[in-house]
Amino acid sequence: MAKKKQPDSAKPANEKPRVHKDLDGFDIQINSFGEITTSFDMDRINQFLNKNVDDKKLRDREDIPGRKTKKSKAKKTEEEEEE
Repeated sequence: MAKKKQPDSAKPANEKPRVHKDLDGFDIQINSFGEITTSFDMDRINQFLNKNVDDKKLRDREDIPGRKTKKSKAKKTEEEEEE
C-alpha cells in the first residue's frame, strides 16, 4: 500500500509565487461562480504579454506597438540566398 505524503510544514501556507518585476503585486483568484478576478487591468496584462512573450503567430506583424520583432531563420536564409 502506498504511503500518503505528509504536508510540508516548513512552507508557509500564504507564500506568494515569484513574479516578473513588471507584474509585482499581481494577484489572480477564481471566485465561487468560476469568474476570474485579478488585481491588474486586462489591458496592462496584455501589454506585458505583447512585450515579453514571443508569439509565433504574431512574429511578422508590424501593427502591434511595443512588439519586439524577431526574424525567423527561414527569412534569413531566403535573404542570404538572394544576395
